[in-house]
Amino acid sequence: MIHISQLETRFGTLVLHENLNLNIKKGEIIAIIGDSGSGKSTLLREMIMLDKPSAGSITVLGQDVLNITKSQCLWLRRRTGVMFQQGALFNALTVAENIAVPLYEHTQLSKRLIRKITAFKIALVGLPAHTQDKYPSQLSGGMIKRVAVARALALDPELLFLDEPTAGLDPISALALDELILRLKELLGLTVIMVTHDLDSLWAITDRVAVLADKHIFAVKPIQELTQLNHSWLRDYFQGPRGRAAQPY
Repeated sequence: MIHISQLETRFGTLVLHENLNLNIKKGEIIAIIGDSGSGKSTLLREMIMLDKPSAGSITVLGQDVLNITKSQCLWLRRRTGVMFQQGALFNALTVAENIAVPLYEHTQLSKRLIRKITAFKIALVGLPAHTQDKYPSQLSGGMIKRVAVARALALDPELLFLDEPTAGLDPISALALDELILRLKELLGLTVIMVTHDLDSLWAITDRVAVLADKHIFAVKPIQELTQLNHSWLRDYFQGPRGRAAQPY
């Protein structure tokens, strides 16, 4: 689904990524983890064509995103959904209007059909129907995240990108969002790429975890195998008090 080869990202004299390689498989939930400032969110933004690396290649659904035409870019955007860390909802729009934005932007569907699709997406992410008329300021953090997921799914994408999906949520809301992501992946056949620091999420829903360390992807493995690797950052990450508490056994 995604192939990244020899990626390099520079900001002036700062080298964020160097010789970074990563392959993402169809139908998996893969998490990207790493130290703060290691470039996880930047890597995600490069995959969704919001940032451009200094060198290397990124292929998404067969398209070279660094050398792409306008029509190819639009084709690709219709097949990817993104949930940003804070939701990135439009404060002046209702929930229904927020979810409808991609449908108005990328389709020629009637207003009546868009209303029906929007209502379906609201139900799909487990929100009550009356939520459609509320504004973001009237929603809890967990509800904002669900609305953001619903908007990301508006065009029935093949790829779903999540940037820190459970950040800022209480443990109960975070668990509920994890369960939603897993259920949607199985129901819709999604490939999910997420950046996260949430150890509980890593254990609960990921198929593989990619470790971004020392400017490149150090390892890509199921989380059970990562905990066995001899790497200083991984030891601190998984064997610290929080890491041990998150392990299911």
